[in-house]
Amino acid sequence: MRIGVLALQGAFIEHIEVLSSLERLSHRQVNVEDPFRGRLSLKVKALPVRLPKDLDGLDGLIIPGGESTTISRLMLDFQLMQPVRDLAQAGFPILGTCAGMILLAKEVSDFGLETLGLMDIRVKRNAFGRQVDSFETKLEMPALGGQPFHAIFIRAPIIEKADSKVEIMAKLSNGVAVAARQGNLVATAFHPELTQDLRFHRYFLDIIK
Repeated sequence: MRIGVLALQGAFIEHIEVLSSLERLSHRQVNVEDPFRGRLSLKVKALPVRLPKDLDGLDGLIIPGGESTTISRLMLDFQLMQPVRDLAQAGFPILGTCAGMILLAKEVSDFGLETLGLMDIRVKRNAFGRQVDSFETKLEMPALGGQPFHAIFIRAPIIEKADSKVEIMAKLSNGVAVAARQGNLVATAFHPELTQDLRFHRYFLDIIK
């Protein structure tokens, strides 16, 4: 399985490290039960994506957190916006985290730049304030099993509105939606790559499989 990680700006190294950890775990514990999806049987290669040619032969793509304005501009500069859009519309799986959620959304309430416009959600940027207002919390996520997921929010967006075809995967205690799935597209307001819990990436790989 070849997973691309958009490597223009932001936390792309952390996503690559998580995918590499899943690959190493699979090799070391072939006969160990995976609490999420049966037995571990992953062959994952994480590849940085910077140019359209880097998309060739991939099975999925992760768009990391970072500066959404910078990532949008760089995707346009490196002519990545339309190729990624075309792949997604053909059923290609994409995971967007934090800024990646903003890039996946069809509508962003306070953003003047171009997005991929793939998910039927309206997103608000920096919904919790500045960097100093970052926080961590436990989220109930039935798709990941019974144990809550430790979520890290850093200058995070929120989902203000979602179409009926969008599945809301997680909400904060006040009811605000912070993770969603639409077909093979998944978006989170938090940073699953910054935790030791590999379940969210495992979930995305399961979609690809």
